[in-house]
Parts: sequence; structure tokens; C-alpha cells
Amino acid sequence: MSNTEPTRRTSNKRGARKGLRRSKTIALKKLTDDERRLTEETLAQMEHLRPRNRDDCRTADRPCPYVSCKYHLFLDVNPHTGSIKLNFPDLEVWELSETCSLDVADRGGITLEEVGELLNLTRERIRQVEAAGLEKLRVGYDDEPSS
Repeated sequence: MSNTEPTRRTSNKRGARKGLRRSKTIALKKLTDDERRLTEETLAQMEHLRPRNRDDCRTADRPCPYVSCKYHLFLDVNPHTGSIKLNFPDLEVWELSETCSLDVADRGGITLEEVGELLNLTRERIRQVEAAGLEKLRVGYDDEPSS
């Protein structure tokens, strides 16, 4: 390999992310007490503005400003540890092409590559998650008693 060729970060050029950084996780214990208190106060003040159901949400402004919603694509919160995973650490919420996973589901079928771009994951990782989910459904279906 010559010195002028750029170093590749993945072995599969098609599976590589499109110039995006990996997601970043922030542990709950790294937040100060003041940061936690401020967050709780802010959420309490804005709670009455949040959509109550999907119909309210469907007609709301986009990009969706409610990043704490479990369907928002900007971040994920681990329910066991409370850690926060920023899916797009280099972007702001208003820079995302899609912000709500329910909007994506309403639109209908999309490719693994498109799902990967929305979640900042590779197409192969999306395929693995899909296979694991289908297997869980299959096992759950097999466990049901037949009538």
C-alpha cells in the first residue's frame, strides 16, 4: 500500500458509515447534581406542551423538539442505567433529516441502508438486529399453546 492512499477504517467500503461519528454515551453518574436538577425542572415546565397521543404528534412541528420521547431518533436513554446515548454527536436536532421513528414507520418500508442512516448504524448491524428481532418473535410464537 502506498503512502498516498488514505487509510480505510473499515474493511467493507459499502458498509462504512457515511462520514458520521459513532454514537456517544453519557453515563448518568457523570452529570452533576445541578445538571440533573435543571433537566428535571425544565422537563416539568414543558410537560404540558408535549403531545399526548400519536394523533397530536403526527400534526406537530418537525423536526420534533421532544428529544426525551422514546421514539425520537436523536438520543436513546437506557432504562436500566439511565445513561444517554447521542446517536448523532456531531449534529443538532434540527439538522436531522428525520426525528421520529413513528413518522418513518408510517411512511412504509425502507431499505436496511436507509434504516442504518437514520440510526447511525451500518447496514450489517441493522440486518443483525432485524434477524434477532424476528427470532424473538418466532420463539414467542412457538411457545404459545395451539388451539
